[in-house]
Amino acid sequence: MTNFLYMDVLNTIQNLREELNLHNYNYYVLDNATISDYEFDVKLKQLQDLENANPEFFDANSPTQRVGGAVTKNFQTVAHTHRMYSLDNSYSKEDLLDWENRIQKVLGNVDLQYTCELKYDGASISITYEKGKLVRAVTRGDGFQGDDVTTNVKTIRSIPLHLKGDNYPEKFDIRGEIILPFAGFEKMNQELIEIGETPYSNPRNTASGSLKLQDSALVAKRPLECLLYFVTGEKLPFTSQFDGLIAARNWGFKVPNEAKVANNLQEVFDFIDFWDTHRHDLPYETDGVVVKVNNLHYQEELGYTAKSPRWAMAYKFKSEQVATELESITYQVGRTGSITPVANLKAVQLAGTIVKRASLHNADQIKKLDIRVGDTVFVEKGGEIIPKIIAVDLTKRPENSVPTEYITHCPECQTELIRNEGEANHYCPNFYGCPPQIIGRIQHYISRKAMDIEGLGGETVALLYNNGLVHNYADLYELKVEDILPLERMAQKSAENLVNGVGNSKKIPFESVLFALGIRFVGETVAKKLAKHYKNIDALSQASLMDLVLVDEIGERIAKSVIDFFENAENRIIIERLKQYGVQFEVIEKVNLNATTILSGKTFVVSGVFTQFSRDELKKAIEDNGGKVGSSISAKTDYVVAGDNMGPAKLEKASKLNIPIISEIDFMAMLNPN
Repeated sequence: MTNFLYMDVLNTIQNLREELNLHNYNYYVLDNATISDYEFDVKLKQLQDLENANPEFFDANSPTQRVGGAVTKNFQTVAHTHRMYSLDNSYSKEDLLDWENRIQKVLGNVDLQYTCELKYDGASISITYEKGKLVRAVTRGDGFQGDDVTTNVKTIRSIPLHLKGDNYPEKFDIRGEIILPFAGFEKMNQELIEIGETPYSNPRNTASGSLKLQDSALVAKRPLECLLYFVTGEKLPFTSQFDGLIAARNWGFKVPNEAKVANNLQEVFDFIDFWDTHRHDLPYETDGVVVKVNNLHYQEELGYTAKSPRWAMAYKFKSEQVATELESITYQVGRTGSITPVANLKAVQLAGTIVKRASLHNADQIKKLDIRVGDTVFVEKGGEIIPKIIAVDLTKRPENSVPTEYITHCPECQTELIRNEGEANHYCPNFYGCPPQIIGRIQHYISRKAMDIEGLGGETVALLYNNGLVHNYADLYELKVEDILPLERMAQKSAENLVNGVGNSKKIPFESVLFALGIRFVGETVAKKLAKHYKNIDALSQASLMDLVLVDEIGERIAKSVIDFFENAENRIIIERLKQYGVQFEVIEKVNLNATTILSGKTFVVSGVFTQFSRDELKKAIEDNGGKVGSSISAKTDYVVAGDNMGPAKLEKASKLNIPIISEIDFMAMLNPN
């Protein structure tokens, strides 16, 4: 090919890509088609032919890639550069007033603006762009890491593959919700009904499931959209949440126009009241309003709790309610032995889903509502997610109705139930002999946030237990392919994947292993704190009640549960077996050649905007040199590192406590005293 012809083909390809990207943007983002579907398809086919004939011009972000076709057998787990937090929920305007009071205690009595956005009910996604190009899309997962679903996300036409303009950061993440509009959902269901298939239950679950389809061509056929709501990264070209939304819209993202700046909480309430009545006019599901402090600097000052940003709050609209008949009550046994009564209901439509069951919580709740089999009950979805019974229609109670007698023995192993003083739930004490508890503990052990064992799911765990192959999670490491093959639905490849997945779990870090053990009250956050403090399982197992209580954020209830766990002889035997199999029971410290102990024993609070460091870099420098980063100023704080625009409340508190306030230059001098 001559150089002239080479450049001519390349220019034609690039021009077609730009034109098709513009048509995609007009149609899927602006809802303003400027070309017919037929004309678009003709141009797309022309581009495909040129790309196929000239593979050297391949571009992963070409419009032709949106049709899908790539197959992903296993979705790779990827760590989020910036953690994806969940939101705290509020259900009343009083909750929002309390939230504002907490904010003002941190910031001082500053003038606050809020950005109000509708809370869309979809699948959360984080999309990374570098130099204006889409490079990765990752599901929320556990907030720290998620599944790489880039191939599938690229098929969603409202997501730009190339950004418009040139004022975007070199690299950033943008967060949004993958949603399925009502019209598209209904069309999909109608097509299923016509061929005699079962329709999908609701738009949210269908959107979420779409992201994990192995064939991206199937994803491309679904009318998914992505609504973007937050940009995170370094050196962002705006200083407020609302300006960030405007910037994202200008870069080509589909950002809902309903968002609005409120100058006070009354304007927030007005926004809530309007959309509480008009939300049913929207083309997609929404279950509330997200209220965010608009100023990004204030957001940094407020920071995060272990789970949520302090600068944002979700206001949930009042749940829908329906009446239906309670047909029976059954009882479930959890992995800790906790008994949960379940209401089996006459099927009823509620908030877009068919509801057949609801939690009754505990014996006290049943007694308080005087719930009986045969009653007509009112059901709602708590936070639009978990169905629950909120009241009984006594006017419709049958004449032969009898009060509900809570069970006295375990429905699975017939052991007499116990109820500890001060606790609401009944428990089955047969910890090592009750099948649902044993299966539940193993299912917890293999779960995503714990040992993350690929090739092994909850149903397979039950199958292994019921066939006598495992009796605790240590037995997993003795499984062989030939043991598994005779089981139902187990082929050679499935058995090999299971055994390999168990073997790979030996690389899982200690904090995840500690969570996987299933110690009562030891969740993810507590497991991380204990692992960081004790460094290994032996030190933790020998800790006294007082030692444990002195660990940051570890209370007496957690401490006693840890001690009880290690005092149990069977638990100790299982841990020794896991050690022999090579499971990680100590923290593997990352070697930092620049680390020192010069700040050892000192606690720092970081506040303000800095020029030499980002806030995260500053915090890392403190920890790398032996110091501790505090989330708030207290008598235990040794220094406050203050940048520009330090919050007045922090300044006042530091002054009252006579805590030294130093600049980032002073801090750098501390690291280099010579």
